[in-house]
Order: sequence, then C-alpha cells, then structure tokens
Amino acid sequence: MTGTPLRAGLVGYGLAGSVFHAPLIAATEGLVLDTVVTSNPERQAQARAGFPDVRTVAAPDELFARSAELDLIVVASPNKTHVPLATAALEAGLPVVVDKPVAGTAAEARQLSALAEERGLLLSVFQNRRWDNDFLTLRELIAEGELGDVWRFESRFERWRPQLKGGWRESGDPVEIGGLLYDLGSHVVDQALVLFGPVTRVYAESVVRRAGAETDDDTFIALTHANGVRSHLYVSATAAQLGPRFRVLGSRAGYVKYGLDPQEADLRDGRRPGRPGPGGWGAEEESLWGRLGAGESPLTGGGRPVPTLPGDYPAYYAAVAAALREGAPNPVTAGEAAAALDVLEAARRSAREGVAVTL
Repeated sequence: MTGTPLRAGLVGYGLAGSVFHAPLIAATEGLVLDTVVTSNPERQAQARAGFPDVRTVAAPDELFARSAELDLIVVASPNKTHVPLATAALEAGLPVVVDKPVAGTAAEARQLSALAEERGLLLSVFQNRRWDNDFLTLRELIAEGELGDVWRFESRFERWRPQLKGGWRESGDPVEIGGLLYDLGSHVVDQALVLFGPVTRVYAESVVRRAGAETDDDTFIALTHANGVRSHLYVSATAAQLGPRFRVLGSRAGYVKYGLDPQEADLRDGRRPGRPGPGGWGAEEESLWGRLGAGESPLTGGGRPVPTLPGDYPAYYAAVAAALREGAPNPVTAGEAAAALDVLEAARRSAREGVAVTL
C-alpha cells in the first residue's frame, strides 16, 4: 500500500482501545495511530509510552474539531457511547469503526447504517473473532466438505470468574448495555450467522448466578437457522470446568476444538503483530489442535488432529484500510451487526418471557 498513511483517531483507551485497537492500527500498513481520546491521565501516559508519536486529548469534541486532519475514527469507548459517538463522527464527515456491539438495538444499528450510506462513508463493526484461529479453521473444514452437511453447531465462550470485577460491563442499568449476552454473545451469535446464515427461531436462558451481580453472567442461546442448522451457544463467567470452544456435528464427521485463540493473550502481554514469537503471529501449539472424526470421543483418541490455521486479527484493519483507499469490501457491515442484534434482542426477550421467539 502506497501513499500517505491514513490517520486514525481512537476514542477510548480501556481494554478494547489499549489491548486491541491501538496495537492493531499501529501494525497495519497504510494506517497510523494519530490521536487517542481518554480523560484518564494514567491512560494518556500509557498511550504515549506505547506509541511515542501519538497525541492524546481528553474529550471527543477535541478530536472532532480536527476532523480535517483525520481519515478514520475508531470508537472503543463504553457501549452506551457507541451510537452518539459514531453519529458525531459520521456527521463530521469521517469513516468510522465501532467496537461491538455497535448499538443497543438493531433499529439503532440500521439508523447508523443509513446515515453512513447517506454520507457515503464507511461504517464498520469490529468483530475480531471472525479472525480467530479456530473459526478460520472451521470455515475451511466446512468449505471443503469435511463435515458433510452440518447438523449442529455448539460454540462456547466460557470463563471462570466467580468474583465480580465491577464496572459498566456488569451493571444492571439497561443504558449501559452490559451483561454477557451483549458482550460475549455478540461474538458467538455473529460467528453462527457468518457460518450458517439467517435465523428463524431463537430460544434463550439467562441466569444471574454470582452474589451481587446485576446482569446475566450465564446464558444459553439456541438458534434455528433457515437452512436447518441448529446452533447451541453458551456464554458464561461461572463455568468451573470449560467445555470445548467448538463442537460441530455433521453428516460425515464432527470437529471438536478446545482452548482460545492466542491473539488476545499475546496482545495483553504486549506482543505485537509484525514482531511474532515462535511459530509466527496467531500460531497455536500442536497439542491444542482440534480433532476431526466420527464414532469416538476426541478425548480418548478419536479422529485425527487438524492443524489450526493461524489467527489473523491484523486482517480486519488491513481490510478497513483497503476499503478506504481502494473501495474494497467493508469487512463487517453495520447491516450484519444489525442482524446479530435482532438475534440478541430476541434472546433477551426469550429469556425474560420463557418463550421461543420467531424472527
């Protein structure tokens, strides 16, 4: 990619901004991290230490005042701010990347999408787990027909966090858009839709298990896809024993994969794309490979190990840069995010009312 780098302004420097967005932007050819918005002096110092050439400002208005000097706004602030900040950026004439969930409702997501289309601007949603190692591997197995016709897709994003951490993600205030359904649920639902397409029926169970918790911390979602595939999705902060990340059953074979993609842990530990460790960025140890087979448990040696493809979070921002420079496809559209929010809203209603919801 040639020419002057595209200058990105990043709003928010908590977990999402500091661990995911800032390092991935900085590692992308053709992008440069220009400005970080955070009112926290410690986070401002952290940003300058990690990226010596970055500017820091305390408020989004200071960023939008320099809209002519920027080429992209990235919104990585708390969920309740996603819609107003994305709206302000689009109205300032700037393309936008918004962390998931892009909004609290599908209607809001579609309104944002319409505004972006009206202004002729990119609006993309950061669904990084489309580039997880296990997901990339599963997509390839399905495309190659290794599973036959897929009948059931089980996906788990489970953690063992019996003590509350506090903060807006665990708040019961609906304004905050907290809870696991909209946090980890945004990932597992998006992956199911990418793999198997539209959903016709949603059933969900949500529980608040931890003492003092205000919002869901253990949720199950069952989806019936229009093509007949059934997706069983689990998100939990209270899983004392973690199940397989994926268990996918088809007419020919099944695929079972344990463990999480290593990219988040690497980013948290300060490792960066372009400075890979042993095996390269996103590579996984052979002992963690999933197994493909039929008729026996993978835990007793059933099936054959399937090399896990390297995870590739950097591909998201590379695609954003290509979309801005060359008119390449938007890697994750707001319309796709709205479809996932349709499912999440139906799941919330299902869990609240104890009914299955038809879409």
